[in-house]
Amino acid sequence: MGFFRAGKKSVLLLWPNGGELKAYRGRCPHADVPLDEANFDGQTVTCPHHAWGFDSASGKCVTHAVRNTLHPYPLQVEGDEILVDTGPVKAARPPA
Repeated sequence: MGFFRAGKKSVLLLWPNGGELKAYRGRCPHADVPLDEANFDGQTVTCPHHAWGFDSASGKCVTHAVRNTLHPYPLQVEGDEILVDTGPVKAARPPA
């Protein structure tokens, strides 16, 4: 598991046991808190704040009967680099 910042956005990189590398928004969809201290057992990501668990392959919540899911980001591996598309870059605000 890796947690990274891309500007103001956070990225959670996971490699599920027996699966493919995944990239998700690095915030819990339940509490909107960072997942930088989340636990990962190879299959489930567990938020440290309320212990909600999410399947690392699908992003779906596995501990509660709700529709909260981790927000996936498209990724591409090029050589030894992992490229993650976190969406459009917002233009800088003009000075006041």
